[in-house]
Amino acid sequence: MIRYARPADRLEIGAVLAAAFGRTDEAELVNRLRADEDVMFELVAEQDGAIVGHVLFSRLWADRPELFAALAPLAVRPDRQTGGLGSALVRASLDTAREFGCHGVLVLGEPAYYGRFGFSANAASQVSAPYRGLAAFQALALEDGAFADSMSVAYPDAFGGAPSRPL
Repeated sequence: MIRYARPADRLEIGAVLAAAFGRTDEAELVNRLRADEDVMFELVAEQDGAIVGHVLFSRLWADRPELFAALAPLAVRPDRQTGGLGSALVRASLDTAREFGCHGVLVLGEPAYYGRFGFSANAASQVSAPYRGLAAFQALALEDGAFADSMSVAYPDAFGGAPSRPL
């Protein structure tokens, strides 16, 4: 089952993030985004009463009036990976972003993985952002033409610059 995250889920979400990434950086990023009120929405995957996956979208500030978001991070507990939960979370979160009126989504992630959902580095080539030029920096237009023209975006302060590896 995929649903919106609740405050009571935060400890379990932190554990999923730490287990999935083998470090606490992503859990700390999520906590900073929450503290700064920069979270657009969070979804969790729940199985047998336990949180086994999580995805977060944060608002980006663009030099145009439309709404844009960053997908980061996406995590699935290691013992539940390769079963399609990550894909289900991405699909559900993209549908949710559309419901929020989001025009486009940026991600810093594995091109082969996110390419399955329509993300591409080519779509992000017109976007001026801290991660521009990294192979993992990709975009997905949720509305026609969302990334057709040059644009600049700013990430929430919680991101604090380019990470050493994709989220």
